[in-house]
Amino acid sequence: MIRELKTFLVIARCGSFAAAGNSIGLTQSAVSAQIKNLEAALGLRLFDRTGRSAHLNAAGQRAVPLAEQIIETFTLMGQPESLDDYRGELRIGAIGTVQTGLLPAVLLRLLDQAPGVAPKLVPGVSLNLLAQVDAGEIDLAVMIRPPFALPKELHAERVQREPFVLIAPLDTVGDDPFVLLSEQPFVRYDRTSFGGRQVTQFLRKHRLDPRPGLELDELDAIVKMVESGLGVALVPRAGLWLEGPPRVRVLSLGSHTFHRELVLVRRHGVRQLPVQQLFRRCLGEALGEQR
Repeated sequence: MIRELKTFLVIARCGSFAAAGNSIGLTQSAVSAQIKNLEAALGLRLFDRTGRSAHLNAAGQRAVPLAEQIIETFTLMGQPESLDDYRGELRIGAIGTVQTGLLPAVLLRLLDQAPGVAPKLVPGVSLNLLAQVDAGEIDLAVMIRPPFALPKELHAERVQREPFVLIAPLDTVGDDPFVLLSEQPFVRYDRTSFGGRQVTQFLRKHRLDPRPGLELDELDAIVKMVESGLGVALVPRAGLWLEGPPRVRVLSLGSHTFHRELVLVRRHGVRQLPVQQLFRRCLGEALGEQR
């Protein structure tokens, strides 16, 4: 029944049998067959069906957290007690700056101490990574702390606090960030992302209305645009652009500095697994070396 329970949870997350089938590579009829098997085994209906639509009923809604617990327990049963015996995949979600700036050092330490681990990197933006951890599609994620409370099944641990700075082309004249934001074209951090929302809040707080320019969700790409003279930008001090001599002017926001928090997000039920604890230690060591 584990397969059927996993399919049930995908349907609960996706909202329909068809969308769930697309997500896991099954036809709608195969998804329906699995749910019929599950309902027959439980002796109750989990969905109210109307025509081609199916919606979780009260029993289905009550079953969701229980199914999650069963799958987590089943996963724990297959975990070895010692890292020496560990053989398997560790699915790691990471935002762009973590992939390029921090994760390589973490993975070197991880593989040195647990050669049987097979890391699988899953890139993405923070909102998508959060949903994937919640759905059990990835084991953990290093991402930006969301501006809302996490589901109770998830645990977020702060690993780093990154200040935002103003960056400008090297030939830009002036040292006042607020003047530059008012006068120069603005290369904007995607306002739908968690970090981009912080930029929007900063601009509103200080009643700044920059000249519109480009809008991007990749920090390294934003830096490249500023290097090319396309405007100024507000970005966190993070990513590959910090590893060499800066090819942009980097101006502090002083007492107006705001920060984004990097967090490690995991499900509560798996945090104590040896491989999870090892990843957290390797992450801490890499951060310490970076500082």
